[in-house]
Amino acid sequence: QRVGGTPAERFVRVTHPRPILSLANAFSADDVRAWYDRLLRLDVRLRQASFVIEPKLDGLTVVLHYERGVFTLGATRGDGEQGEDITANLRTVRSLPLRLPAVPGADLAVPDRLVVRGEALIFLRDFERLNRRLEASGEKAYVNPRNTASGALRQLDPALTASRPISLLVYAIVEMSGGPIL
Repeated sequence: QRVGGTPAERFVRVTHPRPILSLANAFSADDVRAWYDRLLRLDVRLRQASFVIEPKLDGLTVVLHYERGVFTLGATRGDGEQGEDITANLRTVRSLPLRLPAVPGADLAVPDRLVVRGEALIFLRDFERLNRRLEASGEKAYVNPRNTASGALRQLDPALTASRPISLLVYAIVEMSGGPIL
């Protein structure tokens, strides 16, 4: 169930149920203040708003679709409106649940439909281990973990994706219907 069948000839485009926007980043407190000042120039009422700031992960944004708790589709962010179907490759990622666990005590164990956003990445320690293994076998090492993760998920052969230490962190519900609040 984890490794896909034959390699794809190309990736099919899929339309996201809602726009998957690019995330902004800041590298210092001054960057955050400059961002906030730009917002206030647009609308001073934002002084009353609350904001959430969180670490930005440096990987590949993925959009995951579940139907009645079963993983059915995974796509890249693409242009935010459409991405590429990388379902077969995502199935090889061990941290991706192919079936959602039931919610104890809920009337419906899982939502009828759930679409979530996450980040596929290679942690630095895993990246270093991968490069040591590649170098030991006489292969070329990779330059950085972000491009390695992105390239691995965009391989036409899922077996190549399966050989990379990709992790997945999901952080936002894009769309949900017919089920418990997770």
